[in-house]
Amino acid sequence: MRPYLVRPAAAADIARAYAWYERERDGLGEEFLTEVRAAMQAVVEAPTAYAALHRQTRRALVRRFPYGLFFRLMDDVVVFVACFHTRRRPESWKRRR
Repeated sequence: MRPYLVRPAAAADIARAYAWYERERDGLGEEFLTEVRAAMQAVVEAPTAYAALHRQTRRALVRRFPYGLFFRLMDDVVVFVACFHTRRRPESWKRRR
């Protein structure tokens, strides 16, 4: 398994989404985190299985939830840069480093 890093901005994205889902229904935020972790695991196991969307940034969709995990493969490290709602303006994640 490759090493990975979650940038602070990506962690904040995940925390905001978690909080929103928990406000909607008790336990739904935990379900969201479970799916995010599963998506991260899949990425870490096979990062090149995901197509590059912009330059070196790739996206993995989060099962059951309308979110995408945006990441880059830097050397041999998977770097998660954002976790955005799929309906959000696509230019937003392009500014992340």
